[in-house]
Amino acid sequence: MRHLSTTSTPLGVNRIARDLAINPSTCFSLLRTLAHEGLVQFDPQTKAYTIALGLVELARGSLELASYVRFVKPHLETIAAQNQVTATLWQPAGKDRVVLVDLANHDAAVRVHMSIGQRLPRYVAALGRCMAAFSGLTKAELKRQFDSLRWENPPAFEQYWSEVARVRVDGYSIDEGHYVRGVTTVSVPVLDGAGRPLMAISAVGFSAQLDAQKLKVLAQDLRAHAQLIARGLPR
Repeated sequence: MRHLSTTSTPLGVNRIARDLAINPSTCFSLLRTLAHEGLVQFDPQTKAYTIALGLVELARGSLELASYVRFVKPHLETIAAQNQVTATLWQPAGKDRVVLVDLANHDAAVRVHMSIGQRLPRYVAALGRCMAAFSGLTKAELKRQFDSLRWENPPAFEQYWSEVARVRVDGYSIDEGHYVRGVTTVSVPVLDGAGRPLMAISAVGFSAQLDAQKLKVLAQDLRAHAQLIARGLPR
C-alpha cells in the first residue's frame, strides 16, 4: 500500500513484486486480499493495481480517535492533578476488549504505572462495570462474561451485577482492590448520542491513599468531566 501510494500510475503484480523484492505469487495473494478489503483497486483490463478509497475509511477512524484524545486530554490532566491519581482514557476494541488510548499522571513520587496500548477484558474492574451497564447484555449473558474474567480478589457475581445496575443511577463505578489488590479505580462512562459507551475514563490510585471522602469527591469530579466531554462530542 505504501508503494502504490507513492506512484501516480497503476502497477501490475510483476512490477510490484520486482520493486519490493518479494515473490510474485506472494505478492499476488497479498494484493488479492487487499483488493477484497477495498484497500487497493484492481483494473481487470490493464491487470494493474492502484490505491483505493478504503484506505481513507481506515484513516478516518484513526483521525476521529486522535481528535477525541486531544479533546479529552485536558480533562485527564485536571483530574490527575487535582486528585493525585493516574487518569486514563479507554476505548472499546472489538467485542470483548478495551484499550488504553491516553493517560495523565500526577506529580507524586509513587504512582500506579500504566502504558498506552494496554488492553483489558471489556467487563473487568470499574471500567468494566461501566461498559456492562450499557451493553444490553442480559444477566445470564453477563454472567458468562464474568466467569471468564481474572481478578486478584474477585467479587461475587451478585455484587458485581448490583454494582453494574448502580452505574446507570450514579454515573460511576468503584473497584476497591478486586481487580488488583491494593489498587482502587473509579470509572465513568462517556456515552454517545444513542446511549452507548463510546469510551470510559478511569482514575487509578493506591487504595491506602483513597479514603471514603476522597473517593466520593473523585467520583463526583469524574462524573462532571464525563458530562462536559459528552456535551462536546459530535452527535
